[in-house]
Amino acid sequence: MTGRPGPALSRRSLIGAGIGISAAGLTAVGSGPALAAGSSGTRPASAPARGYAFLAAAMDAYPDHGGVRLTQSYTDQAGLFSTAFTYDNALAILAHLAARTGGGLTRARALGDALLHAQLHDPAYDDGRLRQAYNVGPYTFYDGSPQPDGFVRPDGTVNVGTQFGFTGTAVGDMAWAGIALSALARRTGARRFLTGAVRIGEWIERTGRTDEPLGGYKFGVDGANQKLPFTSTEHNTDLICLFGRLARLTGDRVWLERRARAEAFVQRMWEPSGGFFYTGTNDGVTVNKSPIPEDTQTWTHLALGSRRSSRSLDWARAELAVLDHSGRTNSTVPAGQSYEGVTFSSASLLANEDAPIAAGQPKPDRNGVWFEGTAHLALALRERGARGDEARARRLLASTEQAQDLLGGGQTVGGRALPERSGVVSASSPLDTGFGFGYYPYRHTGATAWYLMAAARCNPLRA
Repeated sequence: MTGRPGPALSRRSLIGAGIGISAAGLTAVGSGPALAAGSSGTRPASAPARGYAFLAAAMDAYPDHGGVRLTQSYTDQAGLFSTAFTYDNALAILAHLAARTGGGLTRARALGDALLHAQLHDPAYDDGRLRQAYNVGPYTFYDGSPQPDGFVRPDGTVNVGTQFGFTGTAVGDMAWAGIALSALARRTGARRFLTGAVRIGEWIERTGRTDEPLGGYKFGVDGANQKLPFTSTEHNTDLICLFGRLARLTGDRVWLERRARAEAFVQRMWEPSGGFFYTGTNDGVTVNKSPIPEDTQTWTHLALGSRRSSRSLDWARAELAVLDHSGRTNSTVPAGQSYEGVTFSSASLLANEDAPIAAGQPKPDRNGVWFEGTAHLALALRERGARGDEARARRLLASTEQAQDLLGGGQTVGGRALPERSGVVSASSPLDTGFGFGYYPYRHTGATAWYLMAAARCNPLRA
């Protein structure tokens, strides 16, 4: 993320550009009720089991369109049809691995192989890149044009998300895919996953490396393959993990130099007087000081584990804290319910509640809870382990579990009902991120995966 909306590229910069979103899914035909990965029985009861039921359902939503498949990111009600964001699928892989079950490993392998298929069968490029998103099932677009294919088209190429413009490649999305593939390589020993992760790392090095004054790795390319000028703290944080893992798995020390370059950029974004990290730079020269997002506070701690900068968690917990209930302006939370957590950025707390987030979208609730961020804050607090951190993390997870129980009911994937009370919505009420898009109360693969990793105390950014 940079401090201003750039060209449609990251999974975030397009979310809410006239459309709300979240994730869901459905079990494969004949497979029976959706269960936690590797579990048995007829109805999952625990909150994590229901989270895994959701991921399974979202992955199996289009059983008539081939076995090579990705997980749909948001429920149908979000209006993004069968879009599967690369970032969300990387998180789904990591969440399935966190389950530590045979069923979870099977699903993680299948998703990893789908990413490798996308890498090897892009309709235009053979350089190791992945696109921002893909289509995984048929639908009819708003203008009446049909999209009949699944993830793999009849000619063998992958179904790039052209109708929404999800055709660019962001360094952050690539890094997360590489992190997921490297995790599979470490767990399974399968060489193909490491090969795919290395190809991602090399694409990032070729495309993103910059010698601008602030250094680091730049944002990526747009759908026309034009390089973008922004450099993101979030993206370079992801690279600290990816490059560190590649160094360990390959034994090639060049990855340590690349990791150091990414870390140096992140460290330049630290504001010691305030105890937080800035979002990045728009030009490679000037630090962009507003808005300040949540994820640059939590992911930096998960990746670095630095005692010096661990105050960023306290900044996020205090400065981005929200409490959403039906009495709040523009809240969509049902009467009698309340949710606590964090919002997306400092700008979210100042959103204009009298104007829609985007054309055709609802007005924002300044107190809407961003559950994806709430989950990785909970995980980061657990990782830090300071006095009171575990209790704070449990409160955040309890709020997220209540959201899974009570928000987003009646939503579908591929036109089919979801398992009951499964999947975490991306936001408790419509919220404006301050970066040109919003989050909405639709069940979401990414939010669910982060919740599952936080519940399992599984840090995906530890190299």
